[in-house]
Amino acid sequence: MIIKNIYLLGIGGIGMSALARYYNHNGLFVAGYDRTPSKLTGELEDEGIEIHYIDSQELIPERLLKERESSLIIYTPAVPKESTELNFFQNQGYRIVKRSMALGLIASQKRTLAVAGTHGKTTTSTLLAHLLTHSGSGCTAFLGGISKNYHTNLLLDKGDLLVAEADEFDRSFLQLWPDIAVITSSDADHLDIYNDHKTILEAFRDFAAQVKESGSLIIKKGVDSIVGSSAKAKIYSYSYDSPCDFYASDIKIYNGGFFDFTLNYPGGSINHCTLGIPGWINVENAIAASAVATLLGVEPEKIREALAAFMGVERRFDIRLNTPVCSYIDDYAHHPKEISAAISSIRNIFEGRRLTGIFQPHLYTRTRDFAEEFAQSLSMLDELILLDIYPARELPIEGVTSSIILENVKLKNKVLISKDKLMDELKGREIDTLITFGAGDIDRFIEPITEYLKQRYNV
Repeated sequence: MIIKNIYLLGIGGIGMSALARYYNHNGLFVAGYDRTPSKLTGELEDEGIEIHYIDSQELIPERLLKERESSLIIYTPAVPKESTELNFFQNQGYRIVKRSMALGLIASQKRTLAVAGTHGKTTTSTLLAHLLTHSGSGCTAFLGGISKNYHTNLLLDKGDLLVAEADEFDRSFLQLWPDIAVITSSDADHLDIYNDHKTILEAFRDFAAQVKESGSLIIKKGVDSIVGSSAKAKIYSYSYDSPCDFYASDIKIYNGGFFDFTLNYPGGSINHCTLGIPGWINVENAIAASAVATLLGVEPEKIREALAAFMGVERRFDIRLNTPVCSYIDDYAHHPKEISAAISSIRNIFEGRRLTGIFQPHLYTRTRDFAEEFAQSLSMLDELILLDIYPARELPIEGVTSSIILENVKLKNKVLISKDKLMDELKGREIDTLITFGAGDIDRFIEPITEYLKQRYNV
């Protein structure tokens, strides 16, 4: 069956929008639905993709109704089961696949380089795609964030290399059979899907086993012994600074949190590497991405040049404002360990500054499962502005609110407010260094906050 039409339910998601762009570039008719307009959906519409924002079968493009046999419906697990449009397509016998399966079908035609992990996969996969692109090797890449170098979440190339962010949510990464894979971490998360940490580790072991026997698996040191036992591929370990197959040494930190380091790999090293973005956690991500590039034969000097030219990913340790008077960083962190790592890096960069954090919890289940851990991580701040839970795909759970985090935060200066009061709350405070955290719709405040701070502090 030849597919001519693609329809995406949840088209505004970061992974779905990359698929939309891919199919649109390849000349197919592409349209979709999302709950709310966003900067990303606006960009898709500018690229010629039809999008509507009301869940109604009346708004489904007529072309799909007339050409059912040549239409493919792609949906994200975030789309609720009671969705009017999803049920229409199911009842009418359309071919329907999850986003992960669509990506798996595309990846099966390429040499796939997959980056998995409960933290760090977006920055690491974007770094890898940048290393290959900047060095001239080239790749097609489906990214989980917007690359600041290329201003997109999709890179296109005529070669056979494909970089994919391998998402563990809903076991999506088990649709990939990589030639080379990275596993950055395997902490407990998505317990609404996995129930316990043991089950998520089993899923990572299954993913490790799917890396081709002729390929390579690069796992963070400490995680390798946990999830690599089922792998048939050759296993390499990487670390920030602990000697193993790939690690950094001779580490020097400069003003602004930038690092100079030696990148060590089996049989050699690359001296005086610098990464174009600050933070020790990003150096660790760079080592993982560089490991893949090294195994692919990218020249050491080209790796060094590409690392220095990397500009980062939107919403991943994204320094929006950096002055002695006022600084502002935005980060996608939505798990306690991610928040701890981000605050640790920020303390390293903005030494001696007063840190005010705004955190929007994501999902009732994650809040319930990690309330104490969130409180511990957020207690690393000086001041906390806590927002209500962003529900995403979930219905409320009785007794689960942001207050179960707040009550355990060990800070004197802490407050819980609704997001519609956020800007007023900021106007009543003296801001030194501000951080926004979260995976919900807190991103809609990034531009207003940035502009407000610029005006207030005359930046």
